[in-house]
Amino acid sequence: MSKKAKAWLEAMRLHTLPVSVAGVLAGCCCALLLHSFKILPALICLLFAVTAQIAANFANEYYDFRKGLDKKGRQGFRRGVTEGDLSPKAMKWATFTLLILDSILGCSLIYWGGWGLIAVGVAVVLFALAYSAGPYPLSHNGLGDIAVIIFFGLVPVGFTTWIQAGFTVESLNLCLLTGLGIGLLADNVLIVNNYRDMEDDLAVGKRTTVGIFGRGAMSMVYLIFGLGGILLIALATLPFFGPLLSCFWSVWMILYILLWRRMSPSRGAALNQCLRLTALLMLGIIICLLFITVATV
Repeated sequence: MSKKAKAWLEAMRLHTLPVSVAGVLAGCCCALLLHSFKILPALICLLFAVTAQIAANFANEYYDFRKGLDKKGRQGFRRGVTEGDLSPKAMKWATFTLLILDSILGCSLIYWGGWGLIAVGVAVVLFALAYSAGPYPLSHNGLGDIAVIIFFGLVPVGFTTWIQAGFTVESLNLCLLTGLGIGLLADNVLIVNNYRDMEDDLAVGKRTTVGIFGRGAMSMVYLIFGLGGILLIALATLPFFGPLLSCFWSVWMILYILLWRRMSPSRGAALNQCLRLTALLMLGIIICLLFITVATV
């Protein structure tokens, strides 16, 4: 693989993509529980979510480079633009090309979800840019966590379900609890990222929640979000499965506690593996739930 091709793959941040996949798969679980699963819109939702996340990752790399927030030899994953492997112009064009393609994908979902989806699509595109760009970037001012909970939890779960099953009282309750649970698990990936980069971020004036509240407090938030996210998903599915999955949820909670104990004292590049495991643990929970749902519904 050429150096440039490798740099593009690194810029996609493949280790974080399980976050967007998990959100859509959780929405598919909801649709299955409501006996309304439709494979074509589900696949389009999955492609839309992954493309939007890659565009947001590209935008983050480009705008953080422009603002001088990244430095060579960082302890986090390699940034191709900062290291000189990719040109800023190429990254900017890739960002907006993906956003245009994602908008086209989103428009195709109008067939199932109605014209109201245009507002959702616009919000997703604006989030992909506003997370790192503009006069008040969300990720630089302690608002990244709220944005992640909304756009990687409530939005993908809620609208993947809506497109397939419509909105009813039953679907709304299921989506809200599941979406919030997914959002908390997704935010833990961001917390690990900011936990690793705290000193570098503070040095350039980037105020993440870890920089504001400190590692000690955010380590506990990580644990609370992990266990709380799993508990919310368990409560959401309780009316459908009853207490039958209590052992299933207990195992994932124990795994999360073990991961937290590894993450909390870690520093620097050692947290890269914790970030990967946090994303994979989130995806593993939802994939297992999906298999259980398919087998029992």
